[in-house]
Amino acid sequence: MNHLARTIGVGLAVSLGATAGASAQPLHIGALVPLTGDLQAYGETSENGIELAVKEINEAGGVLGEPIQLTSGDTQTSPQAGVDAAQRLASVDGVHAFVGALSSGVTIPVAESVSSEQGIPQISGASTSPVITDLADNDFLFRTVPSDAFQGKALAEIAQDEGYQSLSVLHINNDYGLGLAEAFQEAFTEAGGEVPQVAAYEPGQASYRGDLRRVGRGGPEGLVLIGYPENGRTILRQAVQGGMFENFVFTDGLQDPALIEAIGAEFMNGTVGSVPQAPEGTPGAQHFEESYSAEYGEVPPQPFMDTAYDAVHLIALAAQQAGTTDSEAIRDNLRSVSRAPGEKVYPGEWEKALELLANGEEINYEGASGSVDFDDNGDVPGSFAHWEIQGGEIRNVRVFAPGE
Repeated sequence: MNHLARTIGVGLAVSLGATAGASAQPLHIGALVPLTGDLQAYGETSENGIELAVKEINEAGGVLGEPIQLTSGDTQTSPQAGVDAAQRLASVDGVHAFVGALSSGVTIPVAESVSSEQGIPQISGASTSPVITDLADNDFLFRTVPSDAFQGKALAEIAQDEGYQSLSVLHINNDYGLGLAEAFQEAFTEAGGEVPQVAAYEPGQASYRGDLRRVGRGGPEGLVLIGYPENGRTILRQAVQGGMFENFVFTDGLQDPALIEAIGAEFMNGTVGSVPQAPEGTPGAQHFEESYSAEYGEVPPQPFMDTAYDAVHLIALAAQQAGTTDSEAIRDNLRSVSRAPGEKVYPGEWEKALELLANGEEINYEGASGSVDFDDNGDVPGSFAHWEIQGGEIRNVRVFAPGE
């Protein structure tokens, strides 16, 4: 299904925003999610996070007195399909802002050929490539997940904590894989570790045995695998069956319970990894977990649901503060609603946000994923979870900020 449209929530109280009115044009958000392809495992849960935010906001008054409209497009985890979906959302559906995409390899071409060209703000909750920081996007691309410049350092700390001294790297051949591989290698070697081999793999191959043999040279203690579940499944199965590797270190793109089931807990137990995650116990994280559980059941141990949820809130707050759903005005208000000196507003406090804005007060949205203070490049700070597969389940060891 390449194009899925839905409008969520129609019965609304009148907004408290000073500029709201019955004639206000409803805010229309386009969600770019992978319902098929290599990142399909994260598409549904990310869309759940987006829909949950829309539902909560609509039930609490909407934006400018109108319900948010949401239309989704399947990126298929493919650059061309992602661009096509974004073009349809922009030209046919007339969306005012994008949430997504997930893969940096999709988000970047969408930003370059659609968002920046048509002046539509885009917030990705999953794209972590360092390339995004300095991308020529006319300031229309933002993200609610920290750059891999930080995740690489976090992953290196995790590897050190686990006692690894020598790790080779196999990464998917795209902006996400290359950026994270480089960041990890730099941080790990600076800390005294060795990286005997680094290799890129092409998605969609039937065999990765040649790639595995290459990164096995030099006698590494384990393999850092940077990729996505679909191809990761093939690589891990062949690594285990061929006796090439026994120890693995993963990144956020492979934090998927289905991967453990496919390979077998006996082979995956002891695997560690990194993933962007809010500090435990924050008001935003607690609200999100409770709301998600009530709507969809237990929160799965997968990333990017909370960051997608936050992206919707930030777009909605920017439109409410601007007093219009004009795309450029939304872009121009994203930073001021996300950072100090405004009064902190958390998920679940939409009515409070409306009242503050109606009174001319500044707000600072503190998200489900933690602080989402956009800097001049549209990047955010962040913390990371050190997670481990134990007894066939993904469990957090600790949540930390790199270097602290």
